[in-house]
Amino acid sequence: MSRDVNNKYWDEELETLPREELEKRQLADLKEIVQFAYDNAPYYKRSFDEAGVKPSDIKTLADIQKFPFIDKKTQRDTQGVGSFLGELAAVPEEEVVFISTSSGSTGVPTMSPFTKKDFDEFQDTESRWFWQIGMRPNDRYVHALNFSLYVGGPDVIGAQNLGALCIWGGTLPSERLLFILKTYQPTIIWTSPSYAWQLGEKALKQGIDPKKDLNIKKIIVAGELGGSIDATRKAIEDLWGAEVYDFYGLSDIFGACAAMCEAKDGLHIAENHILVETVDLHTGEVLKPGEVGELVFTTLRKHARPLIRFRTGDIGWIDNTPCSCGRTHGRIHINGRKDDMFIVSAVNVFPSDIEAVVRELSGITGEYLIRVFEKDFTCKYSVEIEKNADNPKTDEEVAAEVSAALKARIGVKPYNVVVHPDGGLDTRSEHKSKRIIDERKLEYNI
Repeated sequence: MSRDVNNKYWDEELETLPREELEKRQLADLKEIVQFAYDNAPYYKRSFDEAGVKPSDIKTLADIQKFPFIDKKTQRDTQGVGSFLGELAAVPEEEVVFISTSSGSTGVPTMSPFTKKDFDEFQDTESRWFWQIGMRPNDRYVHALNFSLYVGGPDVIGAQNLGALCIWGGTLPSERLLFILKTYQPTIIWTSPSYAWQLGEKALKQGIDPKKDLNIKKIIVAGELGGSIDATRKAIEDLWGAEVYDFYGLSDIFGACAAMCEAKDGLHIAENHILVETVDLHTGEVLKPGEVGELVFTTLRKHARPLIRFRTGDIGWIDNTPCSCGRTHGRIHINGRKDDMFIVSAVNVFPSDIEAVVRELSGITGEYLIRVFEKDFTCKYSVEIEKNADNPKTDEEVAAEVSAALKARIGVKPYNVVVHPDGGLDTRSEHKSKRIIDERKLEYNI
């Protein structure tokens, strides 16, 4: 099927559905997937029966609230039980054509299986996101993401299906990747926000000006929150002379489940595939659109392993109001991970807020490290940053400036700010950067 390259939509009918029609389709898919999960996945049969609910209870979208939550622990506890794929799987292994796994950063890695139909619809969604940010068949695209069991690896197929020339870069060393960027002059690259920044810095140190010597026009970032932090996104854009777009994905569902459009006001989520709820962190009470809480997703069309009311661990909110781009699917805004959030003097602190401050201030490199610790039986945090080599201010002056900016932005100042010289922090990574060290020994409930 040939598409008009001047049409801003990959699937105009789907992307611009009136809200009422979109929700009508969601309800039909919800009824089908809940029944399918109950009939074919041992865990859901047991869980629904124990909760006293049945698929026929779904009369409206809001009726999903009657059903129990699942989370990462559910996945780990049921994985490999009864079969290789486990009790959440709803199809036999013979129907599965692909599996990815989570990183296992917060526990045992969990598998995410796909039937052929699941996988094909996954890649059509990726094509839709690529088209949404302006990729066209005449683009050259470098997919600089991990291919080793990572759910974002196959997303390159979505770009190929769109017609772009694709370079399967993977996790190449920076020198090799810069060689590809300079030799093949690709126009679009996808990597993590921290690596996009660091790759640009390394290019400059090698005498390569990303703006003049390379041809990157658009940078897709994912895997970290930076792409949705205005200051970080602008810093990367200024370094490369390119537009930066944030994508959001979950190994539990598929590669990119949501993506920015040209408005860059949140990330449109594929609501034809995912029903979104936001719930209170403590009570699980469903919140209204626009209220901040934990995002809960129900997959509407994934049959290999349906996820019914999956608590993602991501804190954010959904905006269902019309977007200036014309798309009607809701936009999610991510504040951070529940695992990363910490509380200081009754204030919820997200690393993303600290990053926004550090990336906005002049005279420092933008690199940072957060330490969370206990002092006098209360939670405290410190921030380590790097001072630019040409910054004439003393370390004490820089520390005071950063501390004041954090107090103004977050509401609580850090216990202290440690200033390092340029390059003094070991936070630069080829991919995701580790920026939080939690030294607490007490239990802190959020």
